[in-house]
Amino acid sequence: MASTASKIGVLRGIASELKRNSSVPLKDNLMYNYIMQQYRRNATTEKQICKAHEELNFMASTYLCYMKSARIQNEINQEYSGKGERSIQETANLVGFKLPHDPK
Repeated sequence: MASTASKIGVLRGIASELKRNSSVPLKDNLMYNYIMQQYRRNATTEKQICKAHEELNFMASTYLCYMKSARIQNEINQEYSGKGERSIQETANLVGFKLPHDPK
């Protein structure tokens, strides 16, 4: 059974990712409200063993990993994306050449 600290850590991670990706305050975010509702509905005590609860924790961890990976992919794409097609002049300047019609 997963510890309570790891469950809370996953929930905080999801909340953090939702906060980064949304312009809406967290308390008004529908996804956050749904996730909190599911966490409260599937809360178990230490004495209960519930396979569905473990499955919920696994799904939450997987979703958190997906959200982090998608955010990192977008950051990498923005950083290294091409600027489109370059002109001949820009390409020549990039590699250190001068075009024949340029003054030396």
